[in-house]
Amino acid sequence: MICIVPYEVVNFLEKRAKEIASIIDKSKEVHVVTHIDADGITAGSIACKTLERLRKDFSIEFIKQIDEQTLDKIKNENHELVWFTDLGSSICNDSDGIKKVVTDHHTCSDDADYNFHLNPHLFGVDGSYEISGAGATYLVSKTIDKKNMDLSPLAIVGACGDLQNKKLGKLSGINRSILDDGKKLGLIYSKLDISYFGRETRPVYKLLQYANNPIIPGISGRETSCINFLKEINIDMKDDDNWRKWIDLTKSERQKIISSISQILLSKGFGYNITKSIISEVYLLTKEVEGSEIHDAKEFATLLNSTARYGQYEVGLKVCLGDRDKWLNKARNLLRGHRANLVEGLQFAREEGIFQRDFLQFFHAKNGIRDTIVGIVANMLLNSEDTNNDLPIIGFAYKDSGEVKASARASQQLVDKGLNLSVAMKKAAKKLDGIGGGHNIAAGATIPKGKEEEFLDYLEIEIKSQLSSDVL
Repeated sequence: MICIVPYEVVNFLEKRAKEIASIIDKSKEVHVVTHIDADGITAGSIACKTLERLRKDFSIEFIKQIDEQTLDKIKNENHELVWFTDLGSSICNDSDGIKKVVTDHHTCSDDADYNFHLNPHLFGVDGSYEISGAGATYLVSKTIDKKNMDLSPLAIVGACGDLQNKKLGKLSGINRSILDDGKKLGLIYSKLDISYFGRETRPVYKLLQYANNPIIPGISGRETSCINFLKEINIDMKDDDNWRKWIDLTKSERQKIISSISQILLSKGFGYNITKSIISEVYLLTKEVEGSEIHDAKEFATLLNSTARYGQYEVGLKVCLGDRDKWLNKARNLLRGHRANLVEGLQFAREEGIFQRDFLQFFHAKNGIRDTIVGIVANMLLNSEDTNNDLPIIGFAYKDSGEVKASARASQQLVDKGLNLSVAMKKAAKKLDGIGGGHNIAAGATIPKGKEEEFLDYLEIEIKSQLSSDVL
């Protein structure tokens, strides 16, 4: 089932997009402020390309979060207009003295003045699944000029980077209309295929080794077992001296692997719904080279995460804007380091220990994992054999500022039962004069160092109030 956005909601969104487009069009100089993940980079790229085509003077800045210090800095820079993309939902009035527009999709307060926001939550649309920050930015860009529909692939990459296709195994809501824009221009192609990461770039045995969500019992995480599994079902892993990737396999070979994995999952009691999730809709960018990191939207998003989360914002931006040769090679080098850091991060978290409470589980990486990737590690752990998938997981890591980053992830099953991590993290952090927010399935917070246990106490109370005691 694909979520259909009501006609009147679309009208409201289009009206707000026109209002914001008018503000941008009347400004001579615009400063873009965006987030440091794949959705943020693609959103910022859409904004920059739009402003470039309008022949505006513009600049861009990447930040982890919005706080008073950040707003004071931006105010003192005296920009004519500031365009916040993929963040800014917490800015609820004009008291900061900054002329601004916001295209974001994170949860926002109900009692605020949001006349300068294009945020799906203001119009009854779920920003966790139906449109990303890049998507919201794209709506404004498309309103400014229909020619900007050629930026729709970036919005799809942003949505995939925020796992907006995870719930239904395909993009839904407004994301669907953005996808249609890309298809009409021949820029995007979608099809059903295996949902595991690495279809385009990993040898088949490596794709299986790192397979999660769901994990494959006895295979995931075990290289030798992956190789033996493929041998047992007569899949040639090499073509001459080259390791074969998923895209190199024949249709019958793919079907054989998928069927064998399904049998394993069903035999281990995973159930039909989880088993069928190994197949999902994938999104291919037709103008990009097949087998590259930027042909598949999901892999493109991972490449972008590997740039901004290590402070190399310009690299991801340049790749999105089409400047490939030098910048794509730099991005690939960063991606290799990113993958190595994730593997080390997983191992570190396992060694430090994952501790379970009644309504949550957590690990504390301290300085062992970067605060910018602790959420990714938490998500990988949640979909591994190391944790209890029936509990949300919280990952802590120290920030350079001396504070503590808390990243939370939950299963879709818990969200369907009423869990909203964005609300829970925001409330718990506020008790400690921290800040928090995000989405129902994935959220974050910044809190004072030394207050982690107290934070978990508040968080557990909130989670318990959202879920009845017999759920967990």
